[in-house]
Amino acid sequence: MASEEELFASVDALLEEEPQLPPPAERARLREAAGITQARLAVALKTSTQTVKNYENGRSEPKSPRLEAYQRLLKGWAAKYPAHTSSAAPAPAVAPQPEVPETFTGSAVPEQAVAAAPVQAPAALAAPERPARSATSRRPAAKKAAAPAVDPRFPHGPLAVLDGDGSAYGAGGIVLDCPATTIPELVEWTLKESGLGAAKLNRYGKDSDPLIVLTAAATVKLGLPERLEGHEQRRSLRLPEDHPVVKQVTKAKWQLTQRGFGPWARIYRTAQGRDRQCVQLAILSWDALDERSWPGVSEMEPAGIARVLGVYATRVITPRGSTAVSGLELMTAMRPPTKAVQDPETGNWVSGHNSGSLGTEPMDPAPPEATPEHPVVVNSGWTGGFLNEEAYQWVRSVDTLSDEECTLPFAVGLDLNTAFLAAAARLVVGLSAPDHFHAPKFNPKIPGSWLADLSHIELDPRLPSPFTPDGSRPTGPAWYQTHTLAYAQELGHDVHPIEAYLRRETGAYLDPWHDRLKNAYVDTLADMGVAKDLTDVEFLAAMEQHKQNDPALAAVLSAIKATVKGGVGKLRERPQGKSYKEGETWPALARPTWRPDIRAAVISKARVNMHRKLNNMVKMTGLFPLAVLSDCVVYPSPGESPLDFLPYAASGKPQPGAFRLGPTPGLAKLEGVQSMLWAVDLMEKGLNPARHIKGGDAVLDEGE
Repeated sequence: MASEEELFASVDALLEEEPQLPPPAERARLREAAGITQARLAVALKTSTQTVKNYENGRSEPKSPRLEAYQRLLKGWAAKYPAHTSSAAPAPAVAPQPEVPETFTGSAVPEQAVAAAPVQAPAALAAPERPARSATSRRPAAKKAAAPAVDPRFPHGPLAVLDGDGSAYGAGGIVLDCPATTIPELVEWTLKESGLGAAKLNRYGKDSDPLIVLTAAATVKLGLPERLEGHEQRRSLRLPEDHPVVKQVTKAKWQLTQRGFGPWARIYRTAQGRDRQCVQLAILSWDALDERSWPGVSEMEPAGIARVLGVYATRVITPRGSTAVSGLELMTAMRPPTKAVQDPETGNWVSGHNSGSLGTEPMDPAPPEATPEHPVVVNSGWTGGFLNEEAYQWVRSVDTLSDEECTLPFAVGLDLNTAFLAAAARLVVGLSAPDHFHAPKFNPKIPGSWLADLSHIELDPRLPSPFTPDGSRPTGPAWYQTHTLAYAQELGHDVHPIEAYLRRETGAYLDPWHDRLKNAYVDTLADMGVAKDLTDVEFLAAMEQHKQNDPALAAVLSAIKATVKGGVGKLRERPQGKSYKEGETWPALARPTWRPDIRAAVISKARVNMHRKLNNMVKMTGLFPLAVLSDCVVYPSPGESPLDFLPYAASGKPQPGAFRLGPTPGLAKLEGVQSMLWAVDLMEKGLNPARHIKGGDAVLDEGE
């Protein structure tokens, strides 16, 4: 047994060793508990923000004399903020970084040679790097699944928000030092030093280019005007080609896309081999983030903006422009047009068509699927009419209201969660060019456009017609998408098409797009306290306050919904600009994703889904709606809650087939409550109560 003298000698030896620091995670916890940013700590230690970050993730350790100073600071914080107290902020988790084989980024890669890259870890609940106003949350954090590993090629996440002092705020609370003072220097730093980017979403796709978001201060520091002024539409504004910054970019042998240097600028060099060289810029003071899609985000601190955009990038896609553009880009990212195939003659791997995708070449629509100004229509002299598959905008005639309905005290609005997204699930669409048929036999499994006469079908006038957007009865032959005719057949009516444009190759093109956006929507709502396992009473209560729980996540949720609607709308993007003349092509037509027939399929299915629920509500409750606007329906009600009129079984479970409350796409939430007298007054004036039920003007969503 050791003597007392030997023990004291051993202890003295330990005391003489180099000062010891707490584990990296504890260092970060102590700093956050003190409300100090990494950038501020870096100034105190006379080092860089990146070095402090390395101290806190265990990649490096300080040397004397900085080691002793850092230890003294941590000891002081540890005395003030001991672990396991309410004032201590949770230490950020550092995800493991397993080694993965280097993968090709181009499409001509053998299938077996491509490894699925790890997904970025979600950052929904990561605290902003700026000092928090409160160290405690207003509610317990939602139970989260284990975070996936961070891609070692992109250790700092998909994007950063650059402020005027050179601090680049990333997802997950990191802060990087960016020394760039010009746009070319910023591009070089982003590609070579920042560690920003995101792994591809499909094995045949491409990694997401890093995104740098510029605050107003950073915009000015880099030589750009704080505001981009002009008299055209905001989204078409660009820096003139003779602007000094544009000249800097060109001189440094970088290129701008055809969109030029606008609110969303892409700066690139032609790829060398498999290495992409491209950086996306988003300029906040140039209105890069539309307030309708990103409410309140532009007014946040840089760390808060990074959090919002980081969660969106992790769950949806790194933003590439407006939410509509991102929605369309997500379709291609989830279903890349090409993949590597082996040439049987040479044995070489070449780029080939990826089955189930839309391919790489644009496709002309059938004349009835096009818009009146489309070259296919103008050049052919088409006069045969067009598809009119749009969202509902219907108000019931006050003449059909019963005395019993008029005496009910309330009008209650229900809104279907992301109705277009729900309609995209398992939606079979055409993948090949349309073929023309005369007097075809109707087949509900073939996507296409059918000319048929449904005017003989008589339905209850207290419900909108399922065949027209305004709910009126058809007056003669018209073009319909497959789902609309299939629903007429489902209601028991014979369908005899006169002619049709059908597609032989079909597939559920939107399925992976749907799945990713659905998960993003549901997971974000869950982080806001609206989980799938809540009772209907708990769900309504949670929805009343979910936006107040976390405004940043509320902005993410808004952006996800805008991505769905805008992405569907982009499938039939119309020409823009006063100089456009009918019959000319416009830029959107060059995209394989300019597919008005797919847009029509989504909206047709969404409208049919709505009518089916309306019909089932009549069968189960005897209730008829007062009005419908896209995915919002208004019902007369004896009480102020949907629970007062929705159908439930004796067991207390909601009846399938009718409107049901819940947080998933296709289920309903409360949109608003007004008096029945208020609703009838609007109806008598020809106004739609569904537009105003929330207390203000709702935006009609026609999928544009």
